[in-house]
Amino acid sequence: MISTPLTIALSKGRILQETRPLLEKAGITPTEDVAKTRKLIIPTNHENVRLLIVRASDVPTYVEHGAADLGVAGKDVLMEHNSPELYEPLDLQISKCRLMTATAVDYQEEPGRRIRVATKFVNVAKRFYASQGKQVDIIKLYGSMELAPLIDLADQIVDIVDTGNTLKANGLEPREHIADISSRLVVNRAAMKVKHETISEIINHMKAAVEVAG
Repeated sequence: MISTPLTIALSKGRILQETRPLLEKAGITPTEDVAKTRKLIIPTNHENVRLLIVRASDVPTYVEHGAADLGVAGKDVLMEHNSPELYEPLDLQISKCRLMTATAVDYQEEPGRRIRVATKFVNVAKRFYASQGKQVDIIKLYGSMELAPLIDLADQIVDIVDTGNTLKANGLEPREHIADISSRLVVNRAAMKVKHETISEIINHMKAAVEVAG
């Protein structure tokens, strides 16, 4: 049994489904069906270990501020959050995709003209375009990003691309690659010091499971 109290932040959906087998390899199993329950705090087979079910974009915040000791978040979310208080010890190699720019198929960038970019990854987009020396106006959206170029709200979008089928169906195409994305295990730096032995054991078990999965 894990004797040290631990709280792990997770989000429902694909990441949770693919994380559960890795947690089970570390001996941590929820006592309820996480996909069906409406509870936000879920007990596990260890009396001192609990799961928090939060929005994917909120996982880094819970871990950063110590409300959770560990969490699982996509690299895209971590890049946007960009906190020095988060320790990122393990790439879980799950929920893989790409973070890219995309435009209408016939889009031609006009030299010297400010680019309008729609995205929910505001900080990532600012850093990316700044690294290219381009001036942009960022328009924050929370979904249906592909719509923005179609109604002339934006020239380009920055978004997650998996198969690219949604872009293609809406007359868009991926352009510039920003980063390869996968889900990462993140740890609160203070918790890593105070609960080092227990957290390190969990990391090692999950790392071994990732390696076996190939």
